[in-house]
Amino acid sequence: MATQQEVERILRVDHAGERGAISIYTMQIAVSKYLWPNCVPALEEMLSHEKAHYLIFEAALKKRNARTCYALPFWNFGGEVLGLITALFGPAAIWSCTAAVESTVYKHIQEQIIFLKKHDEDALLAVQAIEADEKSHLEYALNNGGKPARINKIIWAVVSSSTSVAIWLSRRL
Repeated sequence: MATQQEVERILRVDHAGERGAISIYTMQIAVSKYLWPNCVPALEEMLSHEKAHYLIFEAALKKRNARTCYALPFWNFGGEVLGLITALFGPAAIWSCTAAVESTVYKHIQEQIIFLKKHDEDALLAVQAIEADEKSHLEYALNNGGKPARINKIIWAVVSSSTSVAIWLSRRL
C-alpha cells in the first residue's frame, strides 16, 4: 500500500511539474514574440514536449483513479510568474530559467527511475518517456546562454530553489 501511494505521489508531482513548465514556456513565448523572436521556435518546441508530458502523466493518474496534486494552481501561477519575469530579462534569463528547472527536474527523474524500477513498470515507462526531452531542454538551455554566470547565478538559484520547494510541497499535497 505504501509503495502504491508513493507511485501515485510521483505521478502527481510529475503531472504538476509539467503544468508548471507549460506555464513557464507559455509566458516566455508571449513576451518573446515581441522582444526576443529568435527564442520563440525553441520555446514552442519545448512547450509542445511539456504538453505531451502533461498528458502522459494525466493518463497515468486516470488509469489508477488517482487524484491530481492539490498544488496544481500553485504550479500554474508560479510558472507564469517565472516565465514572465525571466522573459522580461532577456534570452540569457530565459535559458537560465530553463536550465535551472530542467537540471532540478532531471535529477528528480533519475531518483524516480531508481525507485520505479523496483516497484512499478507502468509508472517507470511514463517517467522514462519524458527523460530524453527533459535532458535535451537542459542541454539546449546550457548551450544557449543558460549557464550560471553573473546575474544568471541569481536566476539559477531562485528558479532551482523554487522548483525544489514546489516538488517538496507537491509531494505532501
